[in-house]
Amino acid sequence: MNGPVLIDGFFLDDFFPFSLTRSVADIRCGILTIREKWNLLLKNNNSFPEGLSVPANVIPDQDLIQSISTGKLEKALEKAQIILNLTDILRLNDTEMRKDFQMITEGRFSSEISATNKITGSAIFVEPGVVMEHCYLNANEGPLYIGKDSLIMEGSMIRGPFAIGEKGIVKMGAKIYGATSAGRHCVLGGEIKNSIISDYSNKAHDGYLGDSVIGQFCNLGAGCTNSNIKNSGGSVKLWNPLKNDYMDAGQKFGLVLGDYCRAAINTSFNTGTVVGPASHVFGNRSTPTYLPSFSWGLDGEVYEIDKAIIHIGKWKKLKGQYLTNNEIQQLKYIFDQKNQRK
Repeated sequence: MNGPVLIDGFFLDDFFPFSLTRSVADIRCGILTIREKWNLLLKNNNSFPEGLSVPANVIPDQDLIQSISTGKLEKALEKAQIILNLTDILRLNDTEMRKDFQMITEGRFSSEISATNKITGSAIFVEPGVVMEHCYLNANEGPLYIGKDSLIMEGSMIRGPFAIGEKGIVKMGAKIYGATSAGRHCVLGGEIKNSIISDYSNKAHDGYLGDSVIGQFCNLGAGCTNSNIKNSGGSVKLWNPLKNDYMDAGQKFGLVLGDYCRAAINTSFNTGTVVGPASHVFGNRSTPTYLPSFSWGLDGEVYEIDKAIIHIGKWKKLKGQYLTNNEIQQLKYIFDQKNQRK
């Protein structure tokens, strides 16, 4: 399979905190990440120019693939869907989920859905190995995609668009609204609305998560809740330390939680809170709207690098994964850069 080389460029800082730990191409927007979209679209395409450089923030579709294949890269990019910052990820998530659903399910048949479930609408696709009994599934407002070997426990109430990746779990009595997209090996529970949850992360218990983007290998303890709208109804601002400026996120935006973060039980996240990667969030008050990378609690203490690496390694092991040497070096680099910016 030929494919493009996805290049991070001048836009990279606009995707803090995820840009510290991965390419923009590996950020989820819809059911799939941008890289996964390219891979799926080019699966049986032998005419695409090999090694072509394409900005990592370009969201591909068939029209773009066709234009590039005929040698019209610059014109194709002029009409392409491009994400410019974190707010675009949530803004486009609903539309991208519907497009991804069509791509993933085209020419395929869903596994049988047990008659114990209450179903409204028809755009529901269940991969092999899914266990799902006594649930309420509403696809009238958007499609539902359930990944391979997932477990959707009884009493779950799900409105589309919704997706959960391979070996995901939805806990008993969960209340999930669209557009919500979770990756592989995620655990979901409580009330969730219009959020993106990256691979291997948990929001497993009661509490509210809304209009939020959660990184990889994150865990929200029982009772964690975020605000997604100001009491004043005013515009939400997200702080970006790499640009030393605020970004206007519109009237509704909840939490941005970087990769490898954990939050203690009953943590209350303020509207528009941004948390840098490898942070341990705990305290007896609502969070400030910005917590730097490697934060230990809410009072400016630093999560020491050796301790953080040990703890992150243990959390990865809980998900059957292991912290690689490259990841360790990346975490050390982020830690060193944070200290240099002081």
